[in-house]
Amino acid sequence: MTQLTVTILGAGTIGASWAALFLSHGARVAVYDPNENALLKITTYLEQAWKDLATLTQGLSELPWENVILTQNLKIACQDTDWVQENSPDRLEVKHRLLSELEDVLAKDIPIASSTTALMASDIQAHMTHPERFLVGHPFNPPHLIPLVEVVAGKKTDPDLLQRAKAFYESFGKEVVIPKREATGHIANRLNAALYREVVHMVATGIATVEDIDRAMVHGPGLRWAFFGPNLVYHLGGGDGGYPHYLDHLGPSQEARWKDLGEAELNGETKEKLIKGLMETLGDTSMSKLKDKRDAALIRLLKLKKDLERPPT
Repeated sequence: MTQLTVTILGAGTIGASWAALFLSHGARVAVYDPNENALLKITTYLEQAWKDLATLTQGLSELPWENVILTQNLKIACQDTDWVQENSPDRLEVKHRLLSELEDVLAKDIPIASSTTALMASDIQAHMTHPERFLVGHPFNPPHLIPLVEVVAGKKTDPDLLQRAKAFYESFGKEVVIPKREATGHIANRLNAALYREVVHMVATGIATVEDIDRAMVHGPGLRWAFFGPNLVYHLGGGDGGYPHYLDHLGPSQEARWKDLGEAELNGETKEKLIKGLMETLGDTSMSKLKDKRDAALIRLLKLKKDLERPPT
């Protein structure tokens, strides 16, 4: 089997995490970043991410540094590549400039996927010479652990590229969802935004503290959502009658809650309340300790999900 080469544009957290994932499945990666310091830092990230992956992937050998190219030269990063994963800052002008430079050195038939969180594929590809080979391939952080990838076409994307992208990401163990049309935030981050708007509203208006909101999620809905989506949760909530019963008999109470949901604005006073509340919850816990705790918990949860999804013998 021919070894795939993946070009990664941007050596920040997302780019580095993608690199670890691709390497763990036998690909060769070429990481481009104009910032030398970013390229120096990625080695430390890769080493830690590799330890995480080794606990999930049976038989994973030592990190294959021979399959890693780190470069500040875009042309070198694109040599003999099969796929480009773009991870530049989520600003339209930055992506337009990078894609213009990229198309000068990249073969016209090589797909380009953007990890953009909030920008539209159509807006990003608007000035490309070959927009048909561009789409969104949005991961969740950290990509080497969280399986989700949202694949989104722009107005000028070749329709066949969607299934090609789906197959590409699935070959690296990802769970791919393809929205029916473009929307700001794709799917998952639109849901996150809806939830977070109410979080901000509750803190701003004194309904609940930052700590209690987080505890309510972690010890309540969050446990179910790790295994069942919101539609399936309400199907179960409908008892023997399932989703139809829930919608008919409990739908009105759901609508009443919708009407009571608030608007949110991240003004100075509200931001101060949010930050103060979080700092009181964290105490002296460092960011590195939080990341370690998050990743360790994700690894254990992923193992559990894998065990639960395995067919009984």
